[in-house]
Amino acid sequence: MTEGIKTIIYPVKDLATAKALYGQLSGVDPYMDQPYYVGFNVAGQDVGLDPHGHDKGMTGPVAYWHVEDVQASLQALLEAGAEQLQDVKDVGGGKLIASVRDADGNVIGLIQPAR
Repeated sequence: MTEGIKTIIYPVKDLATAKALYGQLSGVDPYMDQPYYVGFNVAGQDVGLDPHGHDKGMTGPVAYWHVEDVQASLQALLEAGAEQLQDVKDVGGGKLIASVRDADGNVIGLIQPAR
């Protein structure tokens, strides 16, 4: 069902400043550098910066579990008592994401890599 947490996305207000900071912290150049998202791969861990994250309701970083079937995983979490925050959405190239909140208010992200 899952490959574990492989992606964490931070909501940022100033993308250029955040890109410089996370670039310095990670010691790598971004693999994706767009006005809507900057992504770093740090030892197999994806670290993303989303300049629209706050507008989407993100209040802090969200860890994304990589799953084989995002729709089935989302449904299983909803049946287990999670509250849906974001329905399945294609974020480009066939990569699908969704998110839920658990009973304690923690956000759980799901990613199905492009096939």
